[in-house]
Amino acid sequence: MPDYLFVTLRPLHVVDGEIVESPLHLFVGRDYCITIANLECRPVREAIERALRAGSNSAPAKILYLILDTIVDAYFVTIDHLDDHIDMIEDDVLDDPSPKILQKIFDYKRQLIDLRRTIVATRDIGMHLQRDSGNLIDAALYTYFRDTYDHLLRLADTVDTMRDLLNNTLDVYLSSVANRTNQVMKVLTVLSTIALPALVISGFYGMNLKGLPLEENAHGAEIALGVMTLVTGGLLWMLKRFGWL
Repeated sequence: MPDYLFVTLRPLHVVDGEIVESPLHLFVGRDYCITIANLECRPVREAIERALRAGSNSAPAKILYLILDTIVDAYFVTIDHLDDHIDMIEDDVLDDPSPKILQKIFDYKRQLIDLRRTIVATRDIGMHLQRDSGNLIDAALYTYFRDTYDHLLRLADTVDTMRDLLNNTLDVYLSSVANRTNQVMKVLTVLSTIALPALVISGFYGMNLKGLPLEENAHGAEIALGVMTLVTGGLLWMLKRFGWL
């Protein structure tokens, strides 16, 4: 049976909108618990303070639980931070889809992948502590470790749901961009169609040929212009009737 446990946790905290990881190492024996961590990380500091409030008479396994539970609770804060930003991205995608929004979607997808990797690693630690800790952890504490393990399961499911939301947001972005492109192409096609009769008539009279209609007529230009206007007006009426305008 092992004489001690070595546990590496991966606390997360948000700094300037970015998720930062600050590892926390613990050596847990029958009568000691040694921690190596950066106290500038807020979850680490809260975990150590909670362990100190428990008192020096607390069992090392209980201190391990208090630290682990505090770190897991901090994951909820990180997830809430990402969830708020994903909600804003969903609104921005509908209002103004742009390459900047696409870059944010990929950034948050990467952060969710890293977050899930951290949560799964912590979940495996929780499972290991329940099964292979030997007699270093009292059986009475297993219920508390199991509760923390359940929190980690729920966190992993939440991250998967958020990844699905981001994937759906990406689909909405691509659909919005495609629809906007289709609208632009529709406008350009309609404008080209409207200009086509005038281009055909003017191009016909622009040919260097003899004997063209109205060539010798003093009002040929006005008549040709009237014909172009009439044909263009008729084409606009037809497009309006078909609902293409």
